[in-house]
Amino acid sequence: MKTGIHLFAAALLLVSCGSSNQKTVNKTPADPTIYGNTITSAELKDMLYIYASDEFEGRETGEPGQKKAVNYLKDQYIKMGIPSPLSGDNYFQDVPLEKQKAPNVELAVNGTKLENYTDFLVLGSADSQHIEINEIVYVGYGIDTENYSDYRDQDVYGKTVIFKAGEPKDAQGNYITSGTPEETKWSSGRASLSSKRNAAQDNGAKAAIFLNDEMITQYGPYYQRIAASGTAGRISLKSNTPPMVFMMANNKTALAIHPAIMESDTKKTIATKITGTIKSQSEAVNSENVVAFLKGTEKPDEIVVISAHLDHEGIKDGQVYNGADDDGSGTVAILEIAQAFKTAADKGDGPKRSILFLHVTGEEKGLLGSRHYTDNDPIFPLENTVADLNIDMIGRTDPKREGDRNYLYLIGSDKLSTELHDISEAMNTKYTNITLDYKFNDDNDPNRFYYRSDHYNFAKNNIPVIFYFNGTHDDYHQPGDTPDKIQYDLLENRTRLVFYTAWEVANRDARLIVDKAENK
Repeated sequence: MKTGIHLFAAALLLVSCGSSNQKTVNKTPADPTIYGNTITSAELKDMLYIYASDEFEGRETGEPGQKKAVNYLKDQYIKMGIPSPLSGDNYFQDVPLEKQKAPNVELAVNGTKLENYTDFLVLGSADSQHIEINEIVYVGYGIDTENYSDYRDQDVYGKTVIFKAGEPKDAQGNYITSGTPEETKWSSGRASLSSKRNAAQDNGAKAAIFLNDEMITQYGPYYQRIAASGTAGRISLKSNTPPMVFMMANNKTALAIHPAIMESDTKKTIATKITGTIKSQSEAVNSENVVAFLKGTEKPDEIVVISAHLDHEGIKDGQVYNGADDDGSGTVAILEIAQAFKTAADKGDGPKRSILFLHVTGEEKGLLGSRHYTDNDPIFPLENTVADLNIDMIGRTDPKREGDRNYLYLIGSDKLSTELHDISEAMNTKYTNITLDYKFNDDNDPNRFYYRSDHYNFAKNNIPVIFYFNGTHDDYHQPGDTPDKIQYDLLENRTRLVFYTAWEVANRDARLIVDKAENK
């Protein structure tokens, strides 16, 4: 009996002292189901019927419907009493986008004037500038891998590089980079274009020329027609730093620069004179991410991000592409998760780590909003970001999948942190009992879903991620993706799984261990 009296007296002393630190240390962990149960199919349905209604016009990036969407999200956070991490009631992180138009370009090599769209084609978003190049570094095929690199022992930082199409093979006819006869990203069409461009950029080149006669013949006339029509092209993200000038060139241009280029694999610096001008024709597009924030009680500088994209396809041929599943389902899921965390905080059970609720724009245009957050303007340092739980389509079922409907595809959970994967599995076993399907987590997944949603921009920075996904269906990117087709009981349980996983990651004593970080 004496022991009980002493414990009771000690408890009274703690209360009377009013020390927040002592309360935190001695407090019994809260039961998260109290708050997880506030996530309901009824509330999810009410919000989604608004968010994916015709009134929001398909939420296309930069268009009036997207403005309605971001204001709706802002209003929800204000009603919940969840503040912005920015100043005052500013919940919008501006994302600098532009609608590309083919630039006006004049170019000459060693005095020979070249024809735009026929001899060369400037790709991507090039700022207006004067071109004067006196030497260029020939880097063979422009490949950069662990087992074969054309950049090894080549200093190309701040220089212009030139490389040709294709990929070297060994004596058995296998590609050197893979050891198989199957085409790789370095030799296959548009994949080779982006792979070689990225390799040049990663090695610090200020400009790159890709010699590909076949692609110039294929794409040149198309871009010329677009330019003549005055129609703007795809939307892109403006970088904080000037973009690398990247162009394709035909054999005529190649021979003017380096006559032996087709036969030679010898990497060398070539004296040449390339002159010209680029005049950008691109138009600015105003768009924004929506951000809300709950500050952690014990480790406020460590950030758990919960993300989803707020945009969709807009209106095409007079039809509204509502995007109820893609990604209205993820958007309203975050709102419910935010409300659950806010309810917990109001009752004294706020998360130890801070939570950033991140709704990104421009996902359908190339993961632009999340890339701006990670690459240009992270509101919180990436080194302090513990994990990103990304929700993109969790309201329906994949008709191609066999088995029960109570499933969810998880992608990326074990790519960087074994611990995050184990936590996810444990939370599911303890609270939601969903069949977790890792079909698309395979490194050889032909769909490459791991690279196709906003989590990837965090993962490439060695931040552990989970991508929650129900798979595609017949209404994927079609006007039939409407809120009446959402399976709200599944949406509720899947949303709770994300909440419980976030709860555990935010409240555990130790930060997640990143045991599979990739060398950058």
